Amino acid sequence: MPAKPMPEPPEESAPPVYENGPSAEENGSLVEENGPPAEENGSLVEENGPPAEETMASSTRRDAPATGAMTAAGEGSASGRSAAERGTAGRDAVERGVPEEAVTPLIRGIAVLRELTEAGGTLSLSGLERATGLARSTVDRITATLARMGYVRFDGRDVHLSPRLMELGNAYMSALRLPALLAPHADALADELDESVSLAVADLDGIRFIHQATRRRAMSLSFRIGDLLPAERTAPGPLFATEWTATDWQRWRHRRAADPRDLSFTAVPPRRYGADARDDETFARRTQEASANGWSLDDQLIEPGLVAISVPVRAPGTDGRIACVASVVSHTSRHTAHHLRTTLLPRLRSAVRAIEQDLHNTPPPEAGPPPSDLARWTGASKQQLGREFIESLARGLTVLTVFGEDRPELTLTEVARATGLARATARRALITYDHLGLVAPTGRTFTLTPRVLSLGFPPLSRTSLPEIAQPHLADLTSRIHESTSLAVLSDSGDEIQYTARVATARVMSVNITVGTRLPAYATALGRVLLADAPGPIRLPRPENLRTLTPHTITDTHTLEQILTSVRSQGYALVDEELEEGLRSLAVPIRDRSGRVVAALNTAMHASRHTPKDCVTDLLPELTTTATRIQTDLHTASRFTRVPAS
Repeated sequence: MPAKPMPEPPEESAPPVYENGPSAEENGSLVEENGPPAEENGSLVEENGPPAEETMASSTRRDAPATGAMTAAGEGSASGRSAAERGTAGRDAVERGVPEEAVTPLIRGIAVLRELTEAGGTLSLSGLERATGLARSTVDRITATLARMGYVRFDGRDVHLSPRLMELGNAYMSALRLPALLAPHADALADELDESVSLAVADLDGIRFIHQATRRRAMSLSFRIGDLLPAERTAPGPLFATEWTATDWQRWRHRRAADPRDLSFTAVPPRRYGADARDDETFARRTQEASANGWSLDDQLIEPGLVAISVPVRAPGTDGRIACVASVVSHTSRHTAHHLRTTLLPRLRSAVRAIEQDLHNTPPPEAGPPPSDLARWTGASKQQLGREFIESLARGLTVLTVFGEDRPELTLTEVARATGLARATARRALITYDHLGLVAPTGRTFTLTPRVLSLGFPPLSRTSLPEIAQPHLADLTSRIHESTSLAVLSDSGDEIQYTARVATARVMSVNITVGTRLPAYATALGRVLLADAPGPIRLPRPENLRTLTPHTITDTHTLEQILTSVRSQGYALVDEELEEGLRSLAVPIRDRSGRVVAALNTAMHASRHTPKDCVTDLLPELTTTATRIQTDLHTASRFTRVPAS
């Protein structure tokens, strides 16, 4: 499926504005099995709804459990139920207990994204049908819409989350500001202590990680960004619980009773036995100690061997409210819990003081020009795909992307203006998100909650550049009918190493496997990488510039001139220098800073394309694919590290 179009469609594709009542796209009941479904559920109140601009439906629930596998209605824990059981319960919940003005297709689309997230990023269409309890036709239309947005991709009958989905979590992280401001402090502390350091925020009675600075060891200790953990089994949990209200404690006890073994928390091992009253008393005592001490300890509560110590980071100007919690995480083979407290706690506290000072001294960002008409492209997609495209789902997801660093809080009018949606349509989306716990209303404004990270961020936060590139390489190979590859420069700079590859189906094709190393100076991939390497151009010593074919260029001065030309023209063409009869064309892949981190190429027998044909016919295809890879890379790497290999 095509990726989400950029929001500059022709004028006639602008979405309709519903000023005189709902359209078929926004209204109607959904009949799963007994007839063709109408698009939406619930009535749209454009003019006769609550008169106050930011009023939300009174039936919207903001005290839904924060933890566990969310049903299609957005609440409830898995408690060990099968995907099919959760799906049936979720489908039933869609039809009851939901605010009247909530958008049912948006609820169902969120359910699909959450099931994909819980499954590690991949599920078959039939698996999604069982997990959500939705009709197969509904699952097909939801995934087709998500594919159009670039949020999922298809591989046969399997559905995979795509890096572009991370723009939803990026919107929350950007609006929060803490990851961008505090990540350098966490990284520096991890380097100093040679231990993993994490930052976490509260998600009702759970915690979610917003940054991880990990140590590369055989026994690695880290969670994924966006992972949800039960507060009572973590070091940050008691610190957050010091700010809980009576309602918060009641919610926590309700969740504990519903899921005593923590089966709904996929990021942690389940309890061997169900929790009992003694565990409740232990957490209450740990919370009291955290309040008195100003720090908290996890002594193997998540799993044997894992220990952590945490200190709260207080937000400036909030009477000491906790903005996030910084933790040092280790293993008992390196530190006991007692040793963490006596040895590492002082340094952690010192780092937190520096963090708080930085927060205090950092001014709020200057407001940039507000976005507008972000959802305008959906009208064109509806015209192209017809009923397979659920426009209200696409519009609703676009609402999440309008928040950002200089837009952490928005009014209903601002959301409507940024998306280009009618106020009533934007209002219904916000009511839906409030019900699902993804948006929190505060007076006249709305903010994103940490639960936005549950929409694909944990599995996608561990993606690598080869994983990002692979589907794009496959698409490129299918278009040009030639093998394509991705490669990086070795640490020495003398060789390239292939990290991803898609071979074409030909009798005679280039036979190279992932992991293969070749001399950089004699390959198109290598010349692209060498041309943009930081510092002066590095070439092997003249005695190491071997003549591989009669065409191999080994003169250092000539190679330097070629690399200068490659840098300026943006591609490299190598003609039979590595192997006679082999012609190769390569273009760079750049990270968010503009640095070349990899190269993309196609290689073929010289008889199939002349050098001129390579530039006129193949180069535009490679450039287009490189741009698509870069777009995904830039989205994925905004708040996470994306390994180049």
